[in-house]
Amino acid sequence: MSDSRTPLTEAIAAAGNIILGKERQIRLALACLLARGHLLIEDLPGVGKTTLAHTLAQLLGLHFSRIQFTSDLLPADIVGASIYDREQSTFRFLPGPIFSQLVLADEINRATPKTQSALLEAMEERQVTAEGETRPLPDPFFVIATQNPSHQIGTFALPESQLDRFLMRIDLGYPDRNAERALLAGGNTRERLATLQAILGPAQLKPLQASSAAIHAAPALIDYVQLLVEETRRDPRFVHGLSPRAALALLSAARAWAFIDGRDMVLPEDVQAVFGSVAAHRLRLAQGSGHANPEDLATIIQRTPLP
Repeated sequence: MSDSRTPLTEAIAAAGNIILGKERQIRLALACLLARGHLLIEDLPGVGKTTLAHTLAQLLGLHFSRIQFTSDLLPADIVGASIYDREQSTFRFLPGPIFSQLVLADEINRATPKTQSALLEAMEERQVTAEGETRPLPDPFFVIATQNPSHQIGTFALPESQLDRFLMRIDLGYPDRNAERALLAGGNTRERLATLQAILGPAQLKPLQASSAAIHAAPALIDYVQLLVEETRRDPRFVHGLSPRAALALLSAARAWAFIDGRDMVLPEDVQAVFGSVAAHRLRLAQGSGHANPEDLATIIQRTPLP
């Protein structure tokens, strides 16, 4: 485990030099990637959502593309389209920006639901169907979507089916005073980002993902995951509880968290560490129109007995 853990630890430290004071969020984002999931970052503009995506792409040596979601963006702008080649007298498919290893879907909730849904097949099946032909996406393939709070003007809330495609949702929040002062004194973040060297590459990342998925989860640990999921289904605060797919996502994320820590088995603390990020966006509150928050999930952890 030590050989595979070292580059991950280095990547977290290097990212921490760009995204100051946010080591937990960096670890969560990396765990999401190791678990072959997709990440949603919801927060105010200007707190580092886009920078985090750029940083991960640089450190992991991934081919990166950014899609700026706007109200007039069309599905073909994401997937691609065929154009007529006069020299060949035939149509030629031009791949869209979705054909990248790490795709930043920036301000995804500023696009219409029709355009948002263009990501669904790509995120779930890791392929797209365009012009009647199915085309595979790169491997690895990782989507980081950012969105502004839904109360802001000009946003379209993501439907439940789209939210469920994201393994995790995180927020960055304001930096603490020391981190913000270091940010102000540290010069241009964009310039520092440009100097980052890749610590891993796609060829190294795939074996790490496989090793993460192989981390042992004891029967008692699986019982604990089931208890947490069942508790959300009984909780009257939520419209509905977590699905079996959410339970699988929780276990995958906990395995990745344990792998980053260099352990070969999952502990209850690993499940607790990722529970909020995996579960909150999947639990709609019965009162109001929002989703669960960390406090709601903390009470579930507190009343669920440990194995």
